[in-house]
Amino acid sequence: MWKDRNQEAVIEGTREELGGPGSWGLEDAGPLARASLPIVFPWPLPLGSSALTVLLGALTSLFLWYCYRLGSQDMQALGAGSQAGGVNGGPEVCSQMGPRGSGDLGEGPRAEGLVSRRLRAYARRYSWAGMGRVRRAAHGGSGLAGGTGLLGIQRPGLLFLPDLPSSPFVPRDAQKHDVELLQSSFPAILRDFGAVSWDFSGTTPPPRGWSQSLAPGCYQLLLYQAGRCQPSNCRRCPGAYRALRGLRSFMSANTFGNAGFSVLLPGARLEGRCGPTNARVRCHLGLKIPPGCELVVGGEPQCWAEGHCLLVDDSFLHTVAHNGSPEDGPRVVFIVDLWHPNVAGAERQALDFVFAPDP
Repeated sequence: MWKDRNQEAVIEGTREELGGPGSWGLEDAGPLARASLPIVFPWPLPLGSSALTVLLGALTSLFLWYCYRLGSQDMQALGAGSQAGGVNGGPEVCSQMGPRGSGDLGEGPRAEGLVSRRLRAYARRYSWAGMGRVRRAAHGGSGLAGGTGLLGIQRPGLLFLPDLPSSPFVPRDAQKHDVELLQSSFPAILRDFGAVSWDFSGTTPPPRGWSQSLAPGCYQLLLYQAGRCQPSNCRRCPGAYRALRGLRSFMSANTFGNAGFSVLLPGARLEGRCGPTNARVRCHLGLKIPPGCELVVGGEPQCWAEGHCLLVDDSFLHTVAHNGSPEDGPRVVFIVDLWHPNVAGAERQALDFVFAPDP
């Protein structure tokens, strides 16, 4: 019993030396005990900590406001085409509506800045991957609005993709599927033209669906205009519409894209123009080609043939003329805007997004 009392006294003395019963602190518990204990901050926080919290909240609010403003500016840039003038015009009017060609969003630096902002806004939303030419065009230089090509004869009015292989006439094999489809649809498309044609005398107003361009003696009926389907005209031309729906490279979702009948009367002449972009080629399917018709693109003369396609890069300076007699009748071609065969899929998606038709 004396031994037990002596042991209890030793234990009590040890506890008193360590700070009394139940008074062990973090310093006394060791590193392992300290790690297992929760960290509790005093509340309310000191004045300095409260100020830091307010500052962090203010910075977060400023960051969120900046993101909102940036996104709003991007959407305004992407949708500013309707305020600045859309890319419109028909199969041949697209390159004859003005000195810079249809497809202009304005003149000079304003147009360049608008297109550049649209392209950069698209890249911020997605990526520049696979769009080297588009990226160079977006950052200015010779790639935007009136870039100079071979000997100054290639001057697209709005968008020039640098390093894109260019020639006034594109081989038919470059768009083999679409060319063969259109040529096989020649009889149906010709029947559709016969169903909607008129005398083109000019003494009476054009019938429904037809319009006259700025050049005298030139008429058109559009199934697609600036990337928008014209439902009434498509219903009147079922064969042509069916052929358009089967094409793989038709620019049907882009304001650069048009399709329809183009009529040029004897004696009419369309002076030199350049189209809005070198990212497209125009496919001309000859329907009625009388003698004396001529197409000169980039200084190279060519002529249409009935039932055959001619692929033209209309970003080159080009002239159209009908030098035949009145007895020869009008020249009639069916024109479709196709993607340039060397424009990659990622580039097409970006340009479709940036130049989407107005809703």
